[in-house]
Amino acid sequence: MSLHKYFENLNFVHLVVFIFLFYVSQFYYKYFTRPNKLPGPFPLPIIECAYCFRGDIKQLFISFNKKYGDSYEIQLGGHRRIVLSRPGYIEKFFNNSLKHAIFMPTTPYSQGVKELRKSGKGLLSNDDFKSWKFAHRLFSRAILSPSFNNEAIKWTKLLFEELEGYWKSLGSINSDDKEWSLGTDFSKWVHRFTNDMIVVVTTGERSYSMGSYYNTLSPIKASYPDALIEDSDRFVRGINKFVAGIAFFAFLGPFMRHYVPFIRGKANEILKHRDFIFDKLDQIIKKRRQEIEVMQNKDLKNDMLTSLIIANTERDVNYKKTAGEEIFTPMPDIEIRANILSAFLAGTDTTANLFSFVTYYVCHYPEVKQKMLTEIDSIFPPNSSLELTHNDLSKLKYCEAIIKEVDRVCPAANLLGRYPTEPIEVGGYQWPAGTMFHFDLVSLHRHKDYWPNPETFDPDRFFLDNKNESYLNVKEDDLINDEHNKKEDRKVEQKYSFLMFGGGYRICPGRKLAMTELLSLMVYIFGKYDIELIDIEAPLKTKSSTATYCQQLMVKIKPRN
Repeated sequence: MSLHKYFENLNFVHLVVFIFLFYVSQFYYKYFTRPNKLPGPFPLPIIECAYCFRGDIKQLFISFNKKYGDSYEIQLGGHRRIVLSRPGYIEKFFNNSLKHAIFMPTTPYSQGVKELRKSGKGLLSNDDFKSWKFAHRLFSRAILSPSFNNEAIKWTKLLFEELEGYWKSLGSINSDDKEWSLGTDFSKWVHRFTNDMIVVVTTGERSYSMGSYYNTLSPIKASYPDALIEDSDRFVRGINKFVAGIAFFAFLGPFMRHYVPFIRGKANEILKHRDFIFDKLDQIIKKRRQEIEVMQNKDLKNDMLTSLIIANTERDVNYKKTAGEEIFTPMPDIEIRANILSAFLAGTDTTANLFSFVTYYVCHYPEVKQKMLTEIDSIFPPNSSLELTHNDLSKLKYCEAIIKEVDRVCPAANLLGRYPTEPIEVGGYQWPAGTMFHFDLVSLHRHKDYWPNPETFDPDRFFLDNKNESYLNVKEDDLINDEHNKKEDRKVEQKYSFLMFGGGYRICPGRKLAMTELLSLMVYIFGKYDIELIDIEAPLKTKSSTATYCQQLMVKIKPRN
């Protein structure tokens, strides 16, 4: 039979089988001929290594590290991913030189991420260096201005006073103590606090997710219109779904997202939440532009959105072009939206989860709690008005050490990534441009070669050798030249073995805001209230994807004596 006759007699099933066999042969040919073969789970066609996932990425990578060591590979989302957890392997990825920053995006081009972010790039997943540099400059200028940080401290106090009111309303009076107390899920309140906080400091608009949660617990409703409460609740839920969906779109290929029934349904649900969030942000941006046009001769708001809108315009008092400097145009609305969303994604769940973990560990270690309270009381005397200032917060060295140690033993973020666009040598191998690297922060932060007694919770490891360093001392130039990170790099024990906010030229630009919020909450909550775990023996309830989420933290809250 001639080849022509053979193809004429092929039916649809035969054609599908032929295409599938061809795909499988190509898939395994590429796998078995790959350079620099590393250990790792064996990939399957189409689903690659997704079959290894059982719902918790953190535990998965811990098990991989124990099985395969400090460097191994996995296949996900159409990419070969090299996972590293030894400081010596990742040192050059955080080189502070501009040359290395140019060819070190955090992720490669991803059809899934592009589909999810819908045109705007922002900071988090931007693989275009020129676009990222432009966004980084304007974002940093906005978030590090003194007016912005003063606004953040102001709103921390206002929102905490609102939170106090809800707690007092829900609390019950104890006849013995003659004081109210409240048993509640602490993590739920902290998540809603940080959501309301990041929304107001970035957009200047109020969110009422704390009020929404209060309404679910109390017959007496919060003093806000129902429409505002419902809108805030939907907005917060949308952001949470969007955050959870990032790994889904980044790691799963288009075939699985578009054609596998259960996965397709989940992908469509995430996209619906995305569309709602984007529409809401577009409305806020349009409204703010109109306000700015009307307020020609009046003081503008000190939120990030206003700063991004007026950046590089005649209203921007902070921008002074010098001779020979590259000319930057104002940021378009689609990029403003992407950068505001980047702030939401990086500044809500991570901060809330980390503070929940801080509370869990402080309650488990009485001696740590007492040292923390002694420091807080020495700077902010009990029964005082607790008027926080940036200068006073910077004195909380032991509190900051607690935060760092908690993030070491239980990182809020589980993975960081870098994607060299030039060849690079790592771990004794020469890797081609375009290789995707991931850093397993959980294993890195507990590496026995770099951390004595890595399983032991001990804030003194950061406090005793780190009294003069603080994330609160970050300035705008530090985010460009990364002088602060160079100081961190000089420490022997923690050099590249502790990456709370990443590192190098792409270190998190919001780390100063995050630490300000965390320290402020420590002062307000532990300075005024006694927090105890209801069940001290209960394990910390978490679930992990690209970040680790606190699912529940039951505590008893009562005023401090």
